Amino acid sequence: MAMALGEFDLIRRYFSHATPPHPGTLLGIGDDCALLNCGDEALAITVDTLVSGIHFLPEVDAMTLGHKALAVNLSDLAAMGAQPCWCTLALTLPESDEDWLSAFTRGFSALANRYGVQLIGGDTTRGPLSITVQAMGRVAPDRALRRSGSNAGDLLYVSGPLGSAGLGLLQRLGQTLTRDELSLKALDCPEPRIELGLQLLGLATACIDISDGLSADLGHLLAASHLGATLEYEQLPLSTAVRQYGALTGDIGLPLRAGDDYELCFSVPPQKRDETDALLLRLGLNGACIGQTEAQPGLRIVRNGHPITLQSHGYEHFTPSPTPDQGR
Repeated sequence: MAMALGEFDLIRRYFSHATPPHPGTLLGIGDDCALLNCGDEALAITVDTLVSGIHFLPEVDAMTLGHKALAVNLSDLAAMGAQPCWCTLALTLPESDEDWLSAFTRGFSALANRYGVQLIGGDTTRGPLSITVQAMGRVAPDRALRRSGSNAGDLLYVSGPLGSAGLGLLQRLGQTLTRDELSLKALDCPEPRIELGLQLLGLATACIDISDGLSADLGHLLAASHLGATLEYEQLPLSTAVRQYGALTGDIGLPLRAGDDYELCFSVPPQKRDETDALLLRLGLNGACIGQTEAQPGLRIVRNGHPITLQSHGYEHFTPSPTPDQGR
């Protein structure tokens, strides 16, 4: 029996080269967004699908689900340094529930209004609950952030606390005695780091958003940049609840593998450290420098001076995982 392909191997084998290249494509499959040539500006486009029972629990509040459905796409735009402008929405609904639709729309619209994003089209069908959002934004083509621009010796940053959404999911599933409202909020209402992404243009050398876990997503950035890295575990920004969970359970890998954080992971030249620290402070973000890129391939994680090994590096569709699904 043939071994099942993982999500990214499936994309590479069947879709990366399935269609002819177009002269207007600046960047295709393989980054947080595609970039299309629109003259003086590039159009950044991303799309994500959320499926009930896979990406969210069926009983989740409809208003927070509306927020999250848009937020995960705006996070991709943030990772490219793009200014959000438009979106489309495709809804597959088991029934036409007006109370659910009203609440979903309130959450979706509130976030869209905050960033000036217009809903310009979509589709509505009947079936198992599924939500697909496509988001579009503008960015200067020669300034757009990519995964592939990092250089050996760059400093690695994350924009905020890691593992909180993962802890929130464990709470929802009844798999931890920890009770923390901030972790539940991180899971249900992630904040896309739009302003940070815009400010990183000309400062960061590479960027990616953390949707499938820091270890997995940083791995994509390093692979695209043909680099490795060493992370200092003690430098990871963690909430009090995540630290307490790790101390109680011994599960120190949660902030490295848990998805749904939607923070940005980015690299900057060492001489830009003070400027980057000042930027995070000015935006009120609890981010931190967590390591450095290296010419030697592979991701090395050091804790108290000793290397640690993860059993799982994050979520990937179609690949068995010991942790609940938190990826997209």
